[in-house]
Amino acid sequence: MSDRYGDFVQSSIGKKVAKNLGLPLPVTLDRFESGERLVRGSVLVGRANGDDKSVSESVARILSDVHAEVFVNSHDDIKDALADASIEAKANTGGEDKFKVLLFDASNIRNSDDLKQVYEFFHTVARRVETSGRVIVIGRPPEQITDIDAALAQRALEGFVKSVGKEFKRGVTAQLIYVEEGAEKNLDSTLRFFTSARSSYVSGQVVRVGKGDSVEVDWTQPLGGKTMLVTGASRGIGEAIARVLAREGAHVICLDVPQQQGDLQKVASEISGSILTVDITSEDAGAQIADAAQKRGGLDSIIHNAGVTRDKTLAKMDEKKWDMVIDINLGSVAKLNRYLLDNDVLKENARIVCVSSISGIAGNMGQTNYATSKAGVIGLVDATAKQLENNAKGMTINAVAPGFIETQMTEAIPFAIREAGRRMNSMSQGGLPVDVAETIAWLASPASGGLNGNTVRVCGQSLLGA
Repeated sequence: MSDRYGDFVQSSIGKKVAKNLGLPLPVTLDRFESGERLVRGSVLVGRANGDDKSVSESVARILSDVHAEVFVNSHDDIKDALADASIEAKANTGGEDKFKVLLFDASNIRNSDDLKQVYEFFHTVARRVETSGRVIVIGRPPEQITDIDAALAQRALEGFVKSVGKEFKRGVTAQLIYVEEGAEKNLDSTLRFFTSARSSYVSGQVVRVGKGDSVEVDWTQPLGGKTMLVTGASRGIGEAIARVLAREGAHVICLDVPQQQGDLQKVASEISGSILTVDITSEDAGAQIADAAQKRGGLDSIIHNAGVTRDKTLAKMDEKKWDMVIDINLGSVAKLNRYLLDNDVLKENARIVCVSSISGIAGNMGQTNYATSKAGVIGLVDATAKQLENNAKGMTINAVAPGFIETQMTEAIPFAIREAGRRMNSMSQGGLPVDVAETIAWLASPASGGLNGNTVRVCGQSLLGA
């Protein structure tokens, strides 16, 4: 769908008009392209003072694996960890060098005074981040810290990161990764995602990495040999998910209702996938999915994307509209998960990914049914994640919560509301279906075993529900 305002401000005259009037200035975001380097520029790495070097050592190893150009401040003792990873880091001289990624290990911050080190690292380089740059802070989960001073300092990082995401503009994203002690080896997939162009419309997020089992992968085809099923795959976000998973090496079973068989077949044939026409609310939906999965030895992932809207204010909403949305968006997901888990359809290290919505976080006028269903999806993920923590098969469940994504659904929104939805985020623009798909591919990766129970917003850091 065309964003005429966004196109206009890319021109020289449009940029001048918008700047003079104080209007939003969206930039063209970097997005992933096959064959491009993972990190399209240099990385400035820093570290808070302290004895624990485990996070920095993992960061150094990952940066070495992706062959990033690394800079450090002259006084920073992270240089030892980089040297151990065979990285010859360059000195940040404070000149005209610009950086694609600013990455700070804050895991050693133990009190409010230590937070000054976060300020000192970012203050001098805040204007030296490239367009579509990345700001990443790594800390420890405050809920696992018993020392009050350390817990408050780690929790304070959230306010810092979310503010940076709103300040830096020009498509720069900011993320906070809380990594559990002993889980540093599980940082790989998350750092690769957040330093790359795959995360272009994800900002202001807090992600928790735990001690789950992560599987080593070929990073050129991280989903190679895996079988993954996507519901609602005939068009829109579902189609984008299917295409990205296939690009990463997966065989994708594309599922949708029988009425969408023509579009579904087209998508599946173009990605060398297979099709399954099923109404996910039917009593035998789980059994039909199980039969299709068994032909390929089981499922490595299921992506619960299918969903509907039937918008009306509560006073005008009839019972049918309420029941349909709750049944499709929430009830069917719970029933399918229960069937697949109870009948061993999901393989070891399987990944369940659910599509929620920013409406489920913030609510939305005229969408009590939809917001209820999508908030319920988050509750389902939270509860299931606790059960899977003790599962010997290494399974995980996570969710994505899209904001304003340019689809046929948003094209039908009245102009004024549509424009507000586009501009009310740190990117000042709507996202694309591929932005949701890239995020799901990260969560669905065998290498993402440390991610369980996260809900990640794909909303450009929307003001709604923030």
